[in-house]
Formats: sequence, C-alpha cells, structure tokens
Amino acid sequence: MRVMGIDPGLRNMGWGIIDVQGTRLRHIANGVLHSDGKADLASRLLDLHQQLEAVVRAQVPDCAAVEQTFVNKDAVATLKLGHARAIALLVPSQAGLTVGEYAPNAVKKAVVGVGKAAKVQVDHMVKMQLPGVQIVGPDAADALAVAICHAFHMQSSGRLQAALKAAG
Repeated sequence: MRVMGIDPGLRNMGWGIIDVQGTRLRHIANGVLHSDGKADLASRLLDLHQQLEAVVRAQVPDCAAVEQTFVNKDAVATLKLGHARAIALLVPSQAGLTVGEYAPNAVKKAVVGVGKAAKVQVDHMVKMQLPGVQIVGPDAADALAVAICHAFHMQSSGRLQAALKAAG
C-alpha cells in the first residue's frame, strides 16, 4: 500500500510518500510545496492545489493522511492554516483516496513514542524508520511522520478487523 502524508501549511506544505508491505516501511519520495507569500490568499490556495494535484498524479498513493491543525494564539494565522489544510484534505479526496486525520501529538506519539516530542526527535525517528531517506526539510519530515502514523494505524486496525473476523 502506498501512503501519502501531508503536513499542511500556507507557505510550505510538506508531503511524503511511503510504501507499506506488512510491517515494513519504505520511503518513496518527499518534498515541500511553496506558495508566494506576497500573492493574495485565493491565488496561493490555487497554487498549492495545483502543486499537490501534480504530486498525487505522479506518486499514485492508495490513501492519504493529513495532520490536524493546532489552534494557536493568532486567530488569523490559524484560519489561514485551516485554508491550507482544506486543500490538503480536498486534493486526495478528489483523487478518490480515503484521507485520515491525526492530531500532532498522536503523530509524535506514533513515531517517537512521546506526544510532546521536539521536531528534531521526529526527524531522527523518521530517518530511523526509513533508512537512507534524504528529507527535503522539516515540513517534509513531518509529512513522512504523518504517513508513518497512518501506516501504523492502518496496520493495527487491520489486525483488529482480522481478529474480529476470526472470532466471529
């Protein structure tokens, strides 16, 4: 199964693709999409939409996962991040993919084992779980972490479904 993780951002939107075979994870690709901070919001969102569509077309994931937005003290920044997150949810959905959503602390807990892990710890553990990976930047590392979290979630829910089917 090919899993796409997305770390939404209006200026920098990270993405990462991994292949999952049983319990084995393999890095496929990662990157960061950029929008022009001087352009109007609609143009920036359109630009991110088109870039993310191109990644989905090129990488052909089977499913996707997006990190949820955390609310900070700056309501305007949070709202703008929400707009970018909508693009991150919309594009894979338009491609017919199921899209999982995970809180930042759930992603960190899945990848690092601690829900309040620092970015450097997430980056380190992503590199440990995907040997040889060359990560484009912190946003791409976060996106790969989201993909890993989703893979773990899918594996555990798959085991639960298999156990329920066997017991029934």
